[in-house]
Parts: sequence; structure tokens; C-alpha cells
Amino acid sequence: MFQEIDNGISVAGQLDADGIKLALEAGFKTIICNRPDTEDGAIPHADLQLLVEAAGVAFHYHPVQSAIQTLEDATRMAEILSNAERPVLAYCRSGARSTNLYGLSLQIG
Repeated sequence: MFQEIDNGISVAGQLDADGIKLALEAGFKTIICNRPDTEDGAIPHADLQLLVEAAGVAFHYHPVQSAIQTLEDATRMAEILSNAERPVLAYCRSGARSTNLYGLSLQIG
């Protein structure tokens, strides 16, 4: 369910309440949602954010389009990651968008 793409950075496809529970049990300290709530099949981030924050874990809603990640998107992801407690889990529809966004954020520094 979770794919580690770098030391302390993992990605996943769309999470639901059970997926959040597994992420918390796995010890993630920061969870980032990269999927807009308006996409078909998306679970509203606020519902999941409540579960995450109730467990004392940081949650960031950073929605980006699936086909296009901008310099602004990558810069914001780099900012989130620079202050994030690790391990970090970023999720979107399939995990690909979060993976691409992470790669772009590395180029920002």
C-alpha cells in the first residue's frame, strides 16, 4: 500500500479511513494529500485530516492537477517537506502524482 521512494518519504494511492489507520500504525509523522477534492473518486481531505490530526500527526492539503505540476506546486511541496517530521506519506489517486511532485521538489531544493 505504501511505496518508499526515498529515505523517509513514501507515496500511496487514494487513502480512506482504513488507509489512514494503517498509515498511523506504520508510524508516519506527516501525511500530505496531493489530490484535489474535486476529482472523481476523491475522498474529501477534511474527513481524513480529522483522523490524522486526532492522532497528533501533521496533515497538509496540497492539491495539484494530475497532468501538470507547476513550479509553484513543486516549491510548495519543497516547503512542506523542509519542515515535515519524517517519515512522510504523500498520497494522490495512484501515487504517481505525489512521486512526480516529490522529484520536482528535489530540484527546487
